[in-house]
Amino acid sequence: MRLRLPFGLRLDSLAFRVVASSTVWAIVTLIVVATVISTFYRQASERGFESVLSAHLFNLIGSVGVSESGALQGSPNLGDFRFAVPASGWYWSVEPVSDNLNGALSSTSMTGALPAPSPEEVPFDGDFQRRYLMPGLDSELIDVLESEFVLDEEERIARFRVMGNYSDLESETAAFSRQLYLYLAVFGLGMVAINAIAILIGLRPLNRVRNALSEIRTGSAKQLDGKFPAEIAPLAGETNALIESNRRIVERARTQVGNLAHSLKTPLAVMMNEGRAMDGPKGRLIAEQAALMQQQIDHYLQRARSAAQRDMVVYRTPARETLSRMLRVMAKLNPAIDLEQNLPEQELVFAGEKEDFEELCGNLLENAFKWARSAVRVSLAPAPREEGGAAMLELTIEDDGPGIPEDQAKLALKRGHRLDESMPGTGLGLAIVSELVAEYGGELLLDSAQIGGLRVRVRLKQAQD
Repeated sequence: MRLRLPFGLRLDSLAFRVVASSTVWAIVTLIVVATVISTFYRQASERGFESVLSAHLFNLIGSVGVSESGALQGSPNLGDFRFAVPASGWYWSVEPVSDNLNGALSSTSMTGALPAPSPEEVPFDGDFQRRYLMPGLDSELIDVLESEFVLDEEERIARFRVMGNYSDLESETAAFSRQLYLYLAVFGLGMVAINAIAILIGLRPLNRVRNALSEIRTGSAKQLDGKFPAEIAPLAGETNALIESNRRIVERARTQVGNLAHSLKTPLAVMMNEGRAMDGPKGRLIAEQAALMQQQIDHYLQRARSAAQRDMVVYRTPARETLSRMLRVMAKLNPAIDLEQNLPEQELVFAGEKEDFEELCGNLLENAFKWARSAVRVSLAPAPREEGGAAMLELTIEDDGPGIPEDQAKLALKRGHRLDESMPGTGLGLAIVSELVAEYGGELLLDSAQIGGLRVRVRLKQAQD
């Protein structure tokens, strides 16, 4: 079972490899870009968060003083309403550290105690500051920036703490990352689709070449026609040159075959005539062997020509027109035989050379009219097409003669074998037909006709339009 992929791709196709590699590269690139952007955004957010805490801390330090009684005093206004919302995660506090200082101050939002860790747990730096994370009043995570500061000449020291809601920072960062991944995923899908379409459009000339080669193979075209991109144009030119070279080779071979046949024809005719003129068994032997040589030469020359024509994929023969013309000739030569013909209205084109089709039909028609008592039926029609198979045409010829028994059908196709020695002939007709059909990749079937004699069915490849 073949896996179906989008855009009509196949696992073993060049387009799939290019699309798959570009898609993997795009996915990796987008993941790296998303990770880098998310990391940079988080770092920038944390730096901004630290800057806000530092600004609030310095504002808080500048807003607090010491009263004459040695108590902390002041009404800090940090300009952020979150310090007024209870349990908002944003708090500030001022606590005495030295013994000569008392009292404590805190923001309205700080509705409970938030004990600070000991200096041993989180030590101060050289500027008497430290920063740490701790749970807030409402289970949130808070970021604390703390500093100890000397308030007056009496060395009164207070601890200032500004606390920000670190959970909100993480939530904002996570929300940004989700949106970023979503946008990049949508962008990535669109980019992959556009990339796949662009690749398929870019590779479309290769499909045109494939279709053009298919047309050449089926005989509906003789060369690669059309304008191709600069990268493929040399391939099309070389292919056309190869087709033309192959055509010239076949034509040259046909000429040489014809010359050979012509050069042997006269010597063989002389040998046969001399053999017939000689008396006795030696004369008959010479005549028989010369005739056999002629038959063998004709046979193998025909096979060589048919094999060459089979490999040449540009020949087209109108089967209906050719068969109709041959039937008119056979009807005139055999007026006593009732000829019933059933030919299609539209032309069927045989993917092969005209001479081969004429020889095939001629042998079958000659055999049918020779053995028929009174009737011959001939039909031509498209053959039932098998799934995934090539289009075929089917030629059927029936006669009301004696027919051929099923157990002797294979013998009738053997070269030189005759089932009835009383009738004139060489026993080559059906054998030549069988070899021609095999050379063109067709099918030959022999069975009983409805009118009582032999039915011959020949299926041959049909050229596509």
